[in-house]
Amino acid sequence: MTMIPKTKGFFAEFKSFALKGNVIELAVAVLVGTAFNGIVNSLVGDILGPFIALATGSVDFKTLSYSLRPDLVIHYGALLQAVFNFLVITLTLFVMLKTFRLVKRSG
Repeated sequence: MTMIPKTKGFFAEFKSFALKGNVIELAVAVLVGTAFNGIVNSLVGDILGPFIALATGSVDFKTLSYSLRPDLVIHYGALLQAVFNFLVITLTLFVMLKTFRLVKRSG
């Protein structure tokens, strides 16, 4: 008497999982998101970065750090940069989704 229920073969089960529409749509979304990340990084680094440097007196956020002792450094600038990138990505996605909704309603 076996306690393990009979299931399809491993590869048949994997094929069924992988070919579901949700998985394929998710894979496409990940690829588009990865490409979008490059665009946002360029927007932040190449377009917005010079304006931020102008406003802050050419401070590069990525290099900001605080040294507790010689071998223990907190690089808080990298966190500030990541938060700024997140805010730009979120704002960009919001504007894009709002634009798509307006176009969809009018069409």
